[in-house]
Amino acid sequence: MAQRNTWQRERVRDALADAQGFVSAQSLHATLREENTGIGLATVYRALAGLASSGDADSLQSPEGEALYRACSSEGHHHHLICRSCGLTVEIEAKDVESWAHRTASLHGFTAAEHVVDIFGLCTPCTNRRAAEGAA
Repeated sequence: MAQRNTWQRERVRDALADAQGFVSAQSLHATLREENTGIGLATVYRALAGLASSGDADSLQSPEGEALYRACSSEGHHHHLICRSCGLTVEIEAKDVESWAHRTASLHGFTAAEHVVDIFGLCTPCTNRRAAEGAA
């Protein structure tokens, strides 16, 4: 079922596009609340779910298990490198991962296999900042 294109959904879409990296529904709701939009948390969750299912947003689960969202900047299947500290996100192609996933599925008799691969780490500036803090 297609979601209606309401002003609230459009405002959530705009806020998501303005966000840096992946954000939680609660974080996005806090931003919208500060702007006195009157948009409730349940509406933010519904809008984000709709944007993710339509391909207009990327969705992933953080290492802590929280659902995170980001405005999708590319079409088609892709993967992410995500900084655990600042949230910097880089979309990447991973042809080796694609080959491995299909080969592994086939080896075990699976067809129509799908996968999600997101790599969490520290970007160069965050790594350097941590090294500098450790040296201090």
